Amino acid sequence: MLLDENYKEIRDLVKKFSDSEVAPLAMQIDHEGVIPESLVKKLGETGFLGTYIPEEYGGAGMDYLDYAIVVEELSRNCASTGVLVSAHTSLCMWPILNFGTEEQKKKFLPSLASGEKIGCFCLSEPNAGSDAGSLTTFAEDKGDHWELNGVKNWITNGKEAKTAIVFAKTKKTDDYKGISAFVVDCETEGWNIIKIEDKLGIKGSSTAQIALDKVKIPKDNLLGPPEKGFRVAMATLDGGRIGIAAQALGIAQGAFDYAINYSNERIQFGKPISALQGLQFIMADMSTKIAASRLLIYDASQRKNMKIPYSKQSAHAKLFASEAAMWVSTKAIQICGGNGYTKEYPVERFFRDAKITEIYEGTSEIQRVVIAANELKGK
Repeated sequence: MLLDENYKEIRDLVKKFSDSEVAPLAMQIDHEGVIPESLVKKLGETGFLGTYIPEEYGGAGMDYLDYAIVVEELSRNCASTGVLVSAHTSLCMWPILNFGTEEQKKKFLPSLASGEKIGCFCLSEPNAGSDAGSLTTFAEDKGDHWELNGVKNWITNGKEAKTAIVFAKTKKTDDYKGISAFVVDCETEGWNIIKIEDKLGIKGSSTAQIALDKVKIPKDNLLGPPEKGFRVAMATLDGGRIGIAAQALGIAQGAFDYAINYSNERIQFGKPISALQGLQFIMADMSTKIAASRLLIYDASQRKNMKIPYSKQSAHAKLFASEAAMWVSTKAIQICGGNGYTKEYPVERFFRDAKITEIYEGTSEIQRVVIAANELKGK
């Protein structure tokens, strides 16, 4: 896709940062299961943790396509770093920016945009995954505050987060209609991390189970109208899918780049394996899937910039890019042969990291439900 000069400059800036600051740490991050605080600090200093947040709230004042490019380029070298930025920006900061009061924006956004605090999004529960409306976490009105009780699962950035968007029932219902959204200080008494998941991939990204035991929330931390939290959650996830699609695109691009370089250097039967037509056909398909993913992501991002409906387009992007990342990373291992199956080579990491993009922020099956529903409504 042809980009204007502003976007090209952002890509060049992020690419340089990713290659110099992220790539050298990628294997360490995967092995040790943690993103160094020094890297998180640099992400904040460069503005990558507050891309589309207006400057008046401490952000970089860029747009949603800039944001997608940032996540893509970071994920090209380290998907764990990419998703830290994606979840922090899309899932924590965006709902505050779009549903928060002026006081909430001024209170929470500057420390998040600077990286002083990392954010997370608490929707899923042990028995409420794709069926988000069935959550059981409850916030009871105690007069001068809310009291929050429940358990949240699969919380990206859960270990590092200091600010969370938490969804809970404030009215006992059997569906989504009683859900409200809150901004919660993760250092409040009763906020307990009870488990950090040991995952297949994105091992540097913490994924936590959190128990909420009589957590006191100030009344003015209610985000949006009471019992309208499901709308906040669904709108947030529409945009979050763009970030995960961009993460998937970065993974696919990283795996493809490595496979191309490897095929040019690996000599068999007296010539580089890149000369074999069978591999060339695979590379052509890899390239095409990556190009198509990028177009879908950029289209959804621009629609979001223009404030026109993008729910279907973000689902298109997330569905296609995630499945493309899985396919491309699988073929990258095949091109690298036995070497690709070892941890000495990065393609096995790309392969492990790619799988989650088909699952979180809405499985591929849920994306198909979203797309079909929009088509049936004529949207």
